[in-house]
Formats: sequence, structure tokens, C-alpha cells
Amino acid sequence: MPDPIRTPSGIPIDPVYRDADVDYARDLGDPGQFPFTRGVQSTMYRGRLWTMRQYAGFGTAQETNRRFRLLLDAGQTGLSVAFDLPTQMGIDSDAPRARGEVGRVGVAIDSVEDMHTLLAEIPLEKVSTSMTINATASTLLAMYIVVAEERGTPRAALSGTIQNDILKEYVARGTYIYPPGPSLALVTELFRFCAAEVPSWNPISISGYHIREAGATAVQELAFTFANTVEYVSRALAAGLRIDDFAPRLSFFFAAHNDLFEEVAKFRAARRMYARLMRDRFQASDTSARLRFHTQTGGVTLAAQQPLNNVVRVTVQALSAVLGGTQSLHTNGYDEALALPSAEAATLALRTQQVLGYESGVAVTADPLAGSYYVEHLTTTLERNAMELLARVDALGGAEKAIAAGFMQEEIARSAYEQQMRIERGESVIVGVNRFGDGQDPPSIPTPDYSALERGQVERVRAVRAARPADAVRRGLAALGEASRGYATTAGDRAPLMPLIIDAVRARATVGEIADALRGTWSEYRPT
Repeated sequence: MPDPIRTPSGIPIDPVYRDADVDYARDLGDPGQFPFTRGVQSTMYRGRLWTMRQYAGFGTAQETNRRFRLLLDAGQTGLSVAFDLPTQMGIDSDAPRARGEVGRVGVAIDSVEDMHTLLAEIPLEKVSTSMTINATASTLLAMYIVVAEERGTPRAALSGTIQNDILKEYVARGTYIYPPGPSLALVTELFRFCAAEVPSWNPISISGYHIREAGATAVQELAFTFANTVEYVSRALAAGLRIDDFAPRLSFFFAAHNDLFEEVAKFRAARRMYARLMRDRFQASDTSARLRFHTQTGGVTLAAQQPLNNVVRVTVQALSAVLGGTQSLHTNGYDEALALPSAEAATLALRTQQVLGYESGVAVTADPLAGSYYVEHLTTTLERNAMELLARVDALGGAEKAIAAGFMQEEIARSAYEQQMRIERGESVIVGVNRFGDGQDPPSIPTPDYSALERGQVERVRAVRAARPADAVRRGLAALGEASRGYATTAGDRAPLMPLIIDAVRARATVGEIADALRGTWSEYRPT
């Protein structure tokens, strides 16, 4: 008997599906009702389309601001900021460790003056901003707040999301700085601060995207994302926060890959899993059990060969996100496998969303694939398999202990290897790569003069240091270092850190200096 056809997550696919065994009230419910399988709003996109939030970050704050304004003029409805690696790692652009990396994969932000430039002429009270930053999330949010403050915009008027998901850095990306203990305490501090001071800001975007990009299956993406969620929520509750004070502002970030129906089912399963986890484990209200998520099309699915094929891939992936009920969406540029996306590619990626939203008809009714025997089968199977994997994490003592044991990393590495072997054997077809190739080399794409960019950024950060009040900076950093001692142990007396970080930013302390103040107490994490 031949091997069955399977989804990318290994779920066997029957030739045909018949009447689905679904209890409507228990497993689906109407859109806007528990368990939110069919969406978190009753009318979904009939009331308002998803936020079209294109991710951008180009070397300097000035150049990135130019791209932001181009996208806003083209109809984008939210900002999404990519930061360079030194900024993500808490290293200033003039530090020896930053050499050769400044501005390479995003915008370099050293001080609040760079943030002012990044956000010039953008009305912060009208535009929501997402920032993909983790270990230095508190500092970058502090800079955003100080820019608003110095413009006269109150904190309560600000809306957006800071990624702030440090656990997945230990699993999949590696841009951590401090050990897990104080890092998790800092995440909880941001939960507390945002609930009290910036009520329309999401203090975390718990990311399955980077887990998927590292080679995870859809099942692993769900299971490990929610394992990390359980850890964050448990830490916040242990710190004295009440579930319904912070949980309504938790947000999520998922990938959209090429298997249209599995991806749609994944998003539906995610909402149902989350609703049941929050109600059953944490006795959260229905408001706190609504899964709100941003989606990005799959970076690892893009091919350098025949790059125009990526336009089709991105369209299929974006369609899955919309059919699955995403709240916001980034569509990748077709040339991103070669270089930072060109203005032409970024605009076409935005136009892809606009065609889906305004021309395709997919937004006129909520959850249009509900009731499909196949989609309901996949939704139920993905949820069941992900819950079984989540139970294995629970048995290890939760996400932090599972990460320390290497469990998640090993599971993802195994899946990535198996996926690559299927591609190399030709079992998984990549059009233009392992089938239907044309023998041509990928096209060359012009790249910026990164050396000149780095020199300019080094000059700017040194000019800020020369002009600022040195005594105020020293006092601010010393106060921050002293207060951080309470976060170094689980039994420490934890004074609020965010006001001290904001004070240091206001005095023009840099990202690297603030990180160094915390490194001095917490040290740097070294995986064993």
C-alpha cells in the first residue's frame, strides 16, 4: 500500500472528507464567541480590514523614516520596525563588537535622537507601531515614549506592540543578552508598566513566527508558542499581577507558509487552543481568552532563484492568513531572498494585501472556510497534536526548563533536517529550485554602502554623547543598576525599572549603556 499523502506537519490526508464530527457550540461557536475558532470579532473584516503593517528597517533612521512615509502614503495602516543586530543585542554602533553589523539587517538605533529621526513627521497618536525587539525591548519602548513626550503626545494616546518575547530567542533566534531569570522578570515588569501607563500598547508579541522560520512544523509552532505563553502568564501571576489586568493586551505573531489549508486550520486551531488554555488553566475571562495575532508571510519559503515566483508564494500565504482571521499582516517583498526589499517590491507586497482586501471578496464574511470537512478535520487534528506536544513541555516543568534541557531546540532541529531532506530528494517541490529550474543564476541586487553608513552612525552616537548632560546620565545609569539587583534573584525586592529606564533615555543614555548597566548586575547568558 503506498505511503499516504501528508501535510507539511505530517498529518495524513484522505482522498476525500465527508461529514465532519464537529460539535458547533463546543468546538466552533459564532465569530466573536468562545472558543473563538471562527474569529475574535463578530463581523470580522466587514467592520474593518486587518492592519496592513509592512516590516521595514534600512540602515539609518533617516532612510527608514523615508520608507515608512512612502508606505503610509501608499495606504499602509501601521508601522513595523526592524532593528539591526547591535541594537537587538544592546551594543552601541561605535562598539568594537558592532563592527561590520551596523544597519545590516535593520535600522540602527543608539539613542532617543535616532528614534526622533525614525519617527519624524509620523503622527504617533494616529499610527500604531510594532517593534521587533526582545532583549532591549524595554529600552526601545522607553525611547518611543520619550519621543512622544517631547512632542507633547500623552502615553495613553500611543498604540502598538513591542515583541519582548525572550523565550523564543533562547529557542530559535539567539538575540538574548541576560540569563532567563532576570529576562523573564523584565518581561513581567513591562506587563505591569504597560497596563498602568500605556493601556493601548501590547507589552508582548509571543512569536511562533521565528520558531517556524527555524524549521518547526505547524504543530510545533503552536505547541511551543503556547508553552512560552504559559510561562509568561505564570510569571506575571506569581509577581502579583491579575490575569484580566494584563492578558487582554497579550498579542501573538505567527508565520504563514505555503500549504494553504493547513495554515488556515492552524490559525483557527490557535484561537481555540488559546481560549481553552486561558479559561481552564488561568480562569481568565472571555476577553482575556481572545487570541489576537499578527502574521508575516514565510521568509524561509522565499527563493533566490526565479524571484518573481515569490509574488505567488506570498499571495497564497497572505490568503491563508486572511482566511484564518489574522488581525494584522506583513507580506514579504519578492526580492527579500536576495537583499533588503526594494521600494518596488515593498509596494507590490502592500498592493497584494490591498487586492485581497478590496477585490477578492474574502473579507465579506467571517471564517468562510468553516464547515469544510477537510478544514475542520485539520483544525481538530492540529489542536490535538499540539496539545499533546505541549503536555510534553509541561512534563519537563514548563518552557524555561524545557529550553534549558534543549527539548524544543532538538525537536525543531529534527523537523528542519527532515524537511530539508524531503526537498533534496525532490519529495517537496520548490518551483524553480528543485523542479522547473531554468539554469540561470539568481539576479544581483544593489546593496547600500554599509561602511559609509556605519561611519555616519558612529559619528551621530558620539555627537550625542558629547552634547548630553554627563552627570545626569551617570546618575540615571547608577540608579538603574542599583534597582536591577532585585531582579537578579527570584526572592529580590523588585522596584519598578521602567521609570528608571525612561529617565536614563531622557538624559540621552544609549541602548548599549543601558544594557551594560543591566549586564553589570545580571551578566550575559551563555548556553551550556
